[in-house]
Amino acid sequence: MSIAKNLLSIKSTLPEHVTLVAVSKTKPVADLMEAYEAGQRIFGENKIQEMAEKWEQMPKDIQWHMIGHVQTNKVKFMAQFVNLIHGVDSLKLLQEINKQAQKNNRVIDCLLQIHIAEEETKFGLDEEELASLLSSNEFQEMKNIRIVGLMGMATFTDNKDQIRKEFTHLKSIFDGLRKDASSKDALQCVSTLSMGMSGDHQLAIECGSTMVRIGSSIFGGR
Repeated sequence: MSIAKNLLSIKSTLPEHVTLVAVSKTKPVADLMEAYEAGQRIFGENKIQEMAEKWEQMPKDIQWHMIGHVQTNKVKFMAQFVNLIHGVDSLKLLQEINKQAQKNNRVIDCLLQIHIAEEETKFGLDEEELASLLSSNEFQEMKNIRIVGLMGMATFTDNKDQIRKEFTHLKSIFDGLRKDASSKDALQCVSTLSMGMSGDHQLAIECGSTMVRIGSSIFGGR
């Protein structure tokens, strides 16, 4: 099937409240434009330089999501245009995003990445680190970032029970954060739970995901 047909087929299965991020990393602009012409406006990249090059070439009504691990020294290259940064996993990174957003006279939306997988290679905060970050004076003073939710990646396994357990755990942390949001101005915008990719997005949605990142099912293998 074509990219456009793949995209429309996936969209037809998603509930209205679930946002689709088309993961376009390593794919040429021509492929992204085929998805764009089929109505897709949100694209996810995992390398800042590649995302910046595509941003320059493509229509300006696209929302660009940074879904990969972010190095602090690269934030400045996307601060002008990025719509959402998925993998924020430290106060240091958040401070740099805030600084670069301020330079560009912007407020940048961010998701805090929570470590839920049984794999050391995955990045993310644990619950204690999350609480510590959110209660810190440094966080309270940031005016150019907006925490809009959480993101997490499940263990790469065929064991659906394990994946469900990890997604359910993340949903419970998210629910707790939303409860806290009523008393913290900095968390008023928390509404996004980004979990689920091509192989496990249906399970993620069942567990409460509001945003899924799908690449190979739309664009084909890398």
